[in-house]
Formats: sequence, C-alpha cells, structure tokens
Amino acid sequence: MTDAPWKTITGKLGEIEVPLGLYIDGEWRAAEGEKVFSVQNPADETEIAAVSDASPHDALDALTAATAAQEAWGSTTTRHRSNILRKVFELLVERKEEIAWVMSAEMGKPLTEARGEVQVSADYFQWFSELVTQQQGTYTESPTGGFKIITTRQPVGPSYLVTPWNFPLFMGARKAAAALAAGCTIIIKPAALTPLVTHMFVQVLHEAGLPKGVVNLVTTSSSSKQSQALMSRTELKKVSFTGSTAVGVTLLKQAADNVMATSMELGGNGPFVVLSDADVEEAAAGAVVAKFRNAGQVCVAANRIIVEKSVAPAFRESFLAKVAELRVGAGTEDGVNVGPLVDEKQRNSVQRLLSDAVAEGAEIIFGGDSTEGPGFFINPTVVANAGLDSTIATSEIFGPVASIYEVEGDDAALDLANQTPFGLVSYVYTRDVSKAIKAAERLDSGMVGVNRAVVADPAAPFGGIKASGFGKEGGHAGIEEYQIEKYIALNI
Repeated sequence: MTDAPWKTITGKLGEIEVPLGLYIDGEWRAAEGEKVFSVQNPADETEIAAVSDASPHDALDALTAATAAQEAWGSTTTRHRSNILRKVFELLVERKEEIAWVMSAEMGKPLTEARGEVQVSADYFQWFSELVTQQQGTYTESPTGGFKIITTRQPVGPSYLVTPWNFPLFMGARKAAAALAAGCTIIIKPAALTPLVTHMFVQVLHEAGLPKGVVNLVTTSSSSKQSQALMSRTELKKVSFTGSTAVGVTLLKQAADNVMATSMELGGNGPFVVLSDADVEEAAAGAVVAKFRNAGQVCVAANRIIVEKSVAPAFRESFLAKVAELRVGAGTEDGVNVGPLVDEKQRNSVQRLLSDAVAEGAEIIFGGDSTEGPGFFINPTVVANAGLDSTIATSEIFGPVASIYEVEGDDAALDLANQTPFGLVSYVYTRDVSKAIKAAERLDSGMVGVNRAVVADPAAPFGGIKASGFGKEGGHAGIEEYQIEKYIALNI
C-alpha cells in the first residue's frame, strides 16, 4: 500500500491539514487500488477533498489489527486508559476552531453549533476518563451460604462503530470514548457524506498515544458491503450503530448469526408537547431550538409540535416570530442559524415530504421556499393542520420543517404524543412540577426533556425504546455497553 495523502483545506483560519487515508494498525494508508470518493460542500456544491474508499478487504485488515491489539489494550490499567482519554479531551479543546470549521464546511451546520459539537465531544472523553477509574465490582455472600458471589467487568472486545453524517464528530466520539474506556479496540466507519472530521478525530486519538491497532478508521462509499464483511466474522464482538431504523434492522439481522452484542440508536418522531399551563414564550424558544438546530437534521428533533388549544394562538404567534428571525446561509458565514441540508438527496426528500403534506391537506403558514443559487437550502418552514395519519405526521422529517398540531386538553396532547412506533425522545412544557413528572412518566420514550430543548449530556444515559432502538450512550450505562459483567462463584 502507498502512503495516504493529506489535504490542505484553506478557510478563514488559514491552512488546515487533514489526513485523507485509512487508519489501520497505527498507520495512515491508501485504500486497496488507491480508490477514493469525493466529499462535497453542501453550501456551494464544490468538492472539498477526496478520501480513501476502503474495500471489504481493507475493513478486514482493520479487524485483524483490532483483534491483535485487544488483549494488550484490554489488560491496561484503568488509570492508563484514563490518562489517554484525558489527553484526547485536551487536544479536542485545543483544536476546536479547526475541527469546527471543517465540520461546517463538509456538513453545513453553523459554526456556533459546530464549536458546540466539538466541545461536547471532548466532554464525553473527560467524563469517561473520570468514570473508568471509579467502576466497581461486587463481593457478597450467597444467600444460601457456602460461597461468595463476585462480579467484575471485562471488555467485550473489538467493536465496530458506525456513525451518521448529521453529527460527524459527536456520534463517533461518544461511542469511541466509552469503548476505549471499557478496554475495547475499535473500528470506526463514518458516513461517506462527512468523513473529514472523523479523520481529524482519529489523528487526535493517534497523537494522544493510543497503541497500534486500538483505533482503526475505514471510510467507504459502500457501507453495506463493508458492514456485511465485518459482521460475518466471529472476531468482531460488538456493533454500535446510529442511523435509520431500516439500516439498524439489517445490522441486527447480520449480528444475529454470531449472537453479537449490539447497541442501536435509530430513528425518531419526537413530540414537543406544550400543555395548557406552559410558559408560552419559553416553549416557543425551546421549540425553535429543538426543531431548527442543525437545520432540523437531528434524530431528537421536535418532529411534531403538539399544543393544547387554549394556548395555541399565543404559542403560534411567538413561535412564528422567532422562526422569522432565523438566518439561512453557509455554516461558515457569521450569524447563520440554519445551514444547508447535507446533500441534494436529503433536500429533495424534505421537499417531497412538504409537497405531500400540502397535497394531504396541510397548510404552509411560514416559509416553504428555497434560497436561489447553489447549495442544498430549504428556508425554515412551518406547517399546520396536517392530518394525524398524514405522511408528515408519521415520518421523520429531518429538515427545517416544523409541523404544528392543536388538540383540546392536556390528556389528548399526551395521547397524541404517544401515537408513534418510535420512542427516542419527547419534550413537555408546563409550569406545574407535579404535572411535569406525571407527563414524563406517561410519555412513551427513552428520554424526556421537561422545559428543556436539549437532553444530551455526558453524565446522562442517551437512548430510545421501541423502533428507536436500545442501549445507552453516556452516563454510567455508556461504558457498560462495551463490557461483559462476569460472575465468579468462589467456594469458601
């Protein structure tokens, strides 16, 4: 294999060096046949760079390296792992501006959001660097007597981390921090639309001192072929996936053959419920964040904004006023709130969903158009009066389109919120603490934000139920997803 190239990306920060190759067994290298694929800027449709396009054989090389490194890495002390993860945290913070600029260029999100994504990604490394040294087993007497019950935790083994394009650093960092803390070697596969930030992230892991084979990166334009090759091998012990429910189901079927450990964070249809006693201004501000952050391309986005009828007029007036203040443009421009969608396919999908909504009886009460010129933009849009069984009500929008539903009574609002096969996150706004707790317990989702539009935090368990998947990322449970709890029965 020839040495992999690096790319000098020029922007407001000057020149930024980005590796473009595969990272296998501690070295950057070209893909088999030196194949590459293009990475596009969604704001102007120009090519940013061409990265190595891994073959299934390259992916299996990565698995061989991860397998060979597993025993040594898994037996390192938790303090050693903690120190390396702490170094990753420091390097990510140090390089926040560079990483954020590349992220904004390749994915489209505003720089302010990109900076926040780099910081929270670093925070997960800080969290797991502290948590890994604090894990404890148990040592107890059997209730029947005669022996001791001992439990301890061991790494599950080489893990395949499959990440989406909408949070190109955060999703990989959250998985990698937990897996590395647990003592697992990893193979990272970023989305083909946004691989550059992951290349920068892996370079940070390299510089932090992770040994050869512990971290491997295989970018590919053929995710299905690569995943199928890896998932068929018994050496692979774990797959963690964030993405669509359809792809998650395929990976689960592949994992079943080898009874492989899995974590799945899949699609959502998040309800944003405004109850009759809510602070309308606070709810409207929260809805704008929950809906239009990352141009609506968020699995935990407010997909359905459900408002109790008595406060609906005031909420709508405040919400539309705040939406009107949003500025659309390239994410690298100052003052932009809403960037482009990630590619033409995604823009067309959202436009088609919007057209179907109107055809099915919905009314566009704000926006509905696109900006002129290059780039995959859709202006912030608000839809009302969509049918409860309409396509827009039952699909994950994944774009800057808000759909508002009015219902009579708080109970009806909560009932409507639960009318979905998905169960990732729900939001509820109310001034009454007792009502808030009851609503949170009643909402059928893995997470609930009460008077809060952002729920992810390193110390909290992130994950859904039903068609939104299973397993947790973050919190104490995050590291346990990459560990086996071993029970030892000791005669005394």
